[in-house]
Amino acid sequence: MRETAPSGAQGGDDGPWVSSRPRAERARQLADVLRHRITSGAYDGGVLPGERELGAHLGASRNAVREALALLRNEGLITRKQGVGTTVVLPKYGHGLDRLAGLAETLTGHGAVTNEVRAAHPVPAPPAAIVERLGLAPGEGAVHVERLRRLGGLPLSLDTTYLTADIGLPLLGCDLAHRDLFALIEETSGQRLGRAEVSVHAVTADPDTAALLGVEAGAAVFAIERLTHLADGRPVDAESLHIRADRLALHATLHRGPAPTKSR
Repeated sequence: MRETAPSGAQGGDDGPWVSSRPRAERARQLADVLRHRITSGAYDGGVLPGERELGAHLGASRNAVREALALLRNEGLITRKQGVGTTVVLPKYGHGLDRLAGLAETLTGHGAVTNEVRAAHPVPAPPAAIVERLGLAPGEGAVHVERLRRLGGLPLSLDTTYLTADIGLPLLGCDLAHRDLFALIEETSGQRLGRAEVSVHAVTADPDTAALLGVEAGAAVFAIERLTHLADGRPVDAESLHIRADRLALHATLHRGPAPTKSR
């Protein structure tokens, strides 16, 4: 199926790209189309067609395609080499936000997810923010787990987790290097997880996080705050995840419903 070029533009590889929009804006719009196709796995083996073929498919001039590819190369998404062509630097994997699932479960079929366990121990006096998020009583302890997660041997995310003591202590004797915490929580507690509140931010990686994730300091990463509850509603797992934005694309299926009622 032929994709349409961005609105306000027309033409093809053999004719001029006619548009009232600024040249830079046209390139950015084309880059958006190509970025979506790349991150959704549209190009087998991570190799893009040539400029002429892309232009014909998108209804864009070859010059416009070249400028859009230059933007994606500057983002670090693709590389372009004479005699090799245009290739994706690293594959991006989709992680859905509309289902409560662990990383290894989500990425089944994309390679082995392994974990470097950097911390796993009880915390007698957790940070005040964690006490509040987990609804801990004064003086109540928690369990801290931090793991550097890799996919196919390359760093993917740094996960910092605090769990309520009754849920977290049994996990300390489990295989935290090869298992998702969600599955382990349900196995050891005999209780089902119910829901999670998730907040996603784009942040720049501090030097320590950047070194662990294998990116440059200041690189863009996803920062995800997630609070997971048991099926009975009790919060038991507060997580802060830093994920390489060049390796993971977040997606969700959203359904339109009635607008929420504003509280007075």
